[in-house]
Amino acid sequence: MKIFVTGVGGQLGHDVMNELNARSIEGVGSDIAENYAGIADGSAVTRMPYVRMDITDGEEVRKTLMEIRPDAIVHCAAWTAVDKAEECPDVCRKVNAGGTENIARVAEELDIPMMYFSTDYVFDGNGTRPWEPDDERHPLGVYGETKAEGELAVLAHVHKFFILRIAWVFGINGKNFIKTMLNLSETHDQLRVVSDQIGTPTYTIDLARLVVDMIVTDRYGIYHVTNEGPYISWYELTLAIFEEAGVKGVTVTPVTSEEYGAAAKRPYNSRMNRSKIVENGFQPLPEWRDALRRYLKALGRV
Repeated sequence: MKIFVTGVGGQLGHDVMNELNARSIEGVGSDIAENYAGIADGSAVTRMPYVRMDITDGEEVRKTLMEIRPDAIVHCAAWTAVDKAEECPDVCRKVNAGGTENIARVAEELDIPMMYFSTDYVFDGNGTRPWEPDDERHPLGVYGETKAEGELAVLAHVHKFFILRIAWVFGINGKNFIKTMLNLSETHDQLRVVSDQIGTPTYTIDLARLVVDMIVTDRYGIYHVTNEGPYISWYELTLAIFEEAGVKGVTVTPVTSEEYGAAAKRPYNSRMNRSKIVENGFQPLPEWRDALRRYLKALGRV
């Protein structure tokens, strides 16, 4: 089986390629860069086949995929800069909606499964009830809008599809909240962290394992996927990061989203019902605290 993976320069694509390699499944990676140099670390991902592909170029996407003729596509490439999306809506939409539609059209032409990664941002974040996979989309800003449009493109063009909504993602290869907090703790003795946005994080190592478990099956559909464990706020996650990493001497103050004042609105409620994973016969992700410990160990912080 040959799996084509987009966005291998990012956190998730990087780990999906390594997971494929670990299982001796053929993977072909792609990203916007000319080659792997400067994209990933020295792990197995850098030793697997790679092709440059601009997902916003429909002709290039079709030519590349028709030449490679994969058995499935795992589409990790995305615009994920939430605040920047408000400044550059057209570019964000071109990547998240247009790029996804380009890939979806070819996936259907090849009659192969496609996996697309969406987000909790497709919901309006109201209430406290965990979101269900079939809940209506009501995104708050440009990022959520374009990811929802990507979902609709997959639904319109692909009949063998997986849509995985994920949240609060962290991994080795790239920037994320945990790395940011650790870096800030080295230069600040006081931090303000939002306490009214509630959800659960997603470790890309754990997610990559589920991705490969899923993509070789025909159990298609929309899934909500994060690490298991109790729902928490960003403030509570920061306290857990510092506790597990042994960070001392930093005062963390909880603030509201309004007090923090980010450019783009974030959902207050990012709780997602993950039960469909088990119902369809897959192994759920480990608890987020366990994932955090393993991640900090991988970073050399414990």
